[in-house]
Amino acid sequence: MTRDWWKHLILILGVIVVIAPFYMMVSYSFKSPGEIDRGEGGFFGRQELMIDPRCVALRDPSRDDIAAAADRFPGQSERQIRDALMAEAEVECSMHPVVFNYSKAFTEAPLLRYLLNGVIVTVSIFLLQVVVALPAAYALAKLKFWGREAVFGLVLFCLLIPVHAIALPLYILLAKLGLTNTYAALVVPWTISAFGTFLMRQFFMTVPDDLIDAARMDGMGEFAIVWRVMLPTAIPALLAFAIFSIVAHWNDYFWPRIVVTGNRDLFTPPLGLREFKGDGDGSFFGPMMATATVIVTPLIVAFLIAQKRFIEGITLSGMK
Repeated sequence: MTRDWWKHLILILGVIVVIAPFYMMVSYSFKSPGEIDRGEGGFFGRQELMIDPRCVALRDPSRDDIAAAADRFPGQSERQIRDALMAEAEVECSMHPVVFNYSKAFTEAPLLRYLLNGVIVTVSIFLLQVVVALPAAYALAKLKFWGREAVFGLVLFCLLIPVHAIALPLYILLAKLGLTNTYAALVVPWTISAFGTFLMRQFFMTVPDDLIDAARMDGMGEFAIVWRVMLPTAIPALLAFAIFSIVAHWNDYFWPRIVVTGNRDLFTPPLGLREFKGDGDGSFFGPMMATATVIVTPLIVAFLIAQKRFIEGITLSGMK
């Protein structure tokens, strides 16, 4: 064992702390309510047939249903017919826990609509942030003007301001403009990203000035240089920024909860999890964890695809 064994131990413990919630989330999405309550069944659960109580309750026969089924059960009383119909309902409502959890995730709430809203909001925010951050970062990195360092200092200062500190003024402004319960309320407040400006400025500092001088000699203006010269070179940094921006706003519960109050069609994925919060007995923990698994999966897949460029962008942005 090497002298650095304790470093490896700390890293392993850190991995366990990070992975444990995901392990429980995926595991609970496979289990029945009883297995979740008792903490048994292993990772995948026993996958024994279970009965959906809500499905059975919806099939509770009325007097008309019992009368219509009398021909099928000759010589039996109404109570016996009702018991037989309920037994049939229990058979029809029996399913494996994994099917129950994931089917409820998509049927109990319009999850696909919430996922679409998440895509619209996060992509819109990121594109607008790029439109603002790239020219600002280029100016702070490559243009000489009075007060440049002071402006950059203000950018760094903005990184220290928590969103909760400005949430109330932003909400009042949007309410006065009549923009609450709209996509604009979810997107507009985050179009200017201090972190994006800082990250791109650090990356642009590594770009040789000779490249920009050559572009100017070819007759390009400053905006043309930003979009035709600097943008292609900044792809690794943009991918890194995209991961930060999309993950932050995809998982954001605080701000959408404030500005989306009466329109379920505007719910983002985290707000969709609220559809399963009403059962205090834990009977809907499985569908809740299935929903969380579906919500998290696109982010994990996107990160794994862009992992190499993400690390490259972070490394290059910190070189100077």
